[in-house]
Amino acid sequence: MLFIENIKLALTAIKSNKLRSFLTMLGIIIGISSVIAITSIGNSAKGEVSKQFEGVGAGYLYIMQNWKKLSDDGYIDSSTLFTWDEINALSERFSEVEYTSPYFSRGGFFRAGKVKANVSIQGVNAKYEKFYKSITMKYGRMVNESDVEKRKNTIVVDTKMAQKLYNRENIIGEKITLEGKEGSYGDYLVVGIFEVPDSIFSKLSMGEPTYNCYAPYTVVAEYDGEPSSYVEVFLDPECDINATGKRICEWYEKIKDQEKDTYMAQTAESQLTQINQVLGVISLAIGAIAAISLLVGGIGIMNIMLVSVTERTREIGIRKSLGARTKDILTQFLIEAMILSVIGGIIGLLLGLGIAGIGMTIAGVGLIVSPAAIGFAIVFSAGVGLLFGILPAKKAAKLDPIEALRYE
Repeated sequence: MLFIENIKLALTAIKSNKLRSFLTMLGIIIGISSVIAITSIGNSAKGEVSKQFEGVGAGYLYIMQNWKKLSDDGYIDSSTLFTWDEINALSERFSEVEYTSPYFSRGGFFRAGKVKANVSIQGVNAKYEKFYKSITMKYGRMVNESDVEKRKNTIVVDTKMAQKLYNRENIIGEKITLEGKEGSYGDYLVVGIFEVPDSIFSKLSMGEPTYNCYAPYTVVAEYDGEPSSYVEVFLDPECDINATGKRICEWYEKIKDQEKDTYMAQTAESQLTQINQVLGVISLAIGAIAAISLLVGGIGIMNIMLVSVTERTREIGIRKSLGARTKDILTQFLIEAMILSVIGGIIGLLLGLGIAGIGMTIAGVGLIVSPAAIGFAIVFSAGVGLLFGILPAKKAAKLDPIEALRYE
């Protein structure tokens, strides 16, 4: 009963000084709302990144030179590059390999009249869309074996780029010229149109967008030469991707007479882990800065509670003279400090979720809220009230009842 009575007394004290109580809670509100908003936005961003990587498709592998090792050894030898024969031999050497292609890309822009669109053309092998799940063909076809073998200047473009250049999506059969700083890079025949759903990255991109297009790697490679620095591989999803990637690297080191660890394999999962680690560090750093306001809020609570003790000295003296024990007074002021902090924490929690929800709605991304973050917000705000309420509570509890009754 005494505990409930202390809660009633605390709420009465807070209500009697509404403005002061709100200003006291403001530091807690700002701190908790910032931490919750940042945590929720970070979790939502991680979820969106995971969704994008799921679109890559299972079994994705990226083989490349271990540039760190080669740089540390003091040289980067062109003999470590991959020839087309070596890349194509992967399918024969490893039964798990279902798709291989050297990685080449080319930048520039396509023009239709006065309208131009920045593009990044990636060289791919036949049946790329079968493995890269983000690609959904809407019109025409993807790059096929004939395109690759005969080095045809065919291209598969995005629906958004087609819409921008021609005000329509289906531009199959159109010939478009790739241009760049050095002039024209040749005409390309549009054989396919694909669409990719919007992502957080496309919605948050600033300035003129760059559209991804796909062409035979044998055509794109003419600009960069035959040897490739990277190999794209799709494996049977049922196999051990990491183990197979290691075996492929060891095989390349053997046939190319290279030292151990000259090559490395990256999976979509490992790339996702690296990105999530970066996002996690950024969220943690920003959250730590925002949490400083919690410290400021705690100091504010302690300051106001000290003022409250001074203002209510006679009240404390009366309660002690009527039989209130030292621990009763201590509990009363601790509860009041914790209630102030918890109310501020709840308001901050709701405000933080609102800010994150609005931000993610604008970005077109689903909001992901961590239950652990909500629990942390409530417990931490109560802890702040407890920690910074101890000194004022002790001061109130130690007051001499006779001196307190004499206080004016």
